[in-house]
Amino acid sequence: PAVDIFDREKEFIEQKLVPLVKTFPDLKLVMEHITTKQAVDFVMSCGPNVAATITPHHLLYNRNEIFKRGLQPHFYCLPILKRETHRLALLGAISSGNPKFFAGTDSAPHKASEKERCYGCAGVYNAHAAMAFYAEVFASVGALDKLEAFASIYGAKFYGITPNKGVLTIEHKSSRVPESFPFCGGRLIPLRSGQDVSWVAH
Repeated sequence: PAVDIFDREKEFIEQKLVPLVKTFPDLKLVMEHITTKQAVDFVMSCGPNVAATITPHHLLYNRNEIFKRGLQPHFYCLPILKRETHRLALLGAISSGNPKFFAGTDSAPHKASEKERCYGCAGVYNAHAAMAFYAEVFASVGALDKLEAFASIYGAKFYGITPNKGVLTIEHKSSRVPESFPFCGGRLIPLRSGQDVSWVAH
């Protein structure tokens, strides 16, 4: 609690993960949902037994989104969105094609009433268009050829499991995200509610 919320990932790496990896150099470790340049650098500095997942929303947005035109509770998530310099580091990680980085959506559905209140829940719901969001991000950095491995191969290989044999088709076609979905007797506000996504997955 004494550490600034925007600095906690960096502090956790320095205080916990660096000593842990030094003590157990062969430990298989995945940092779920990294958000900072420090995390990218840490993963890159370790052996092939250390990897990380990255979410669509941390690739798409920086922390300004939380405060744009007033407080935006549907962009409040943990780990919290960070500065633009960190988002750019994440983009560099995925566009490099390094197999130590792979998909992890961290899609977290909460009713709107539980997000839009005092002490609102942390979490972004992106499952409705996660692959479309990833495609948008990879296209934005000219790395669409690396999307399949990031989404389907690298994670399976790291965990030693057979990749899914199913096929998902990504099409460059605009689609509108619904304003909300019915959820647990209330409404669920999805990422990019009421706006367009430039890709569809089917």
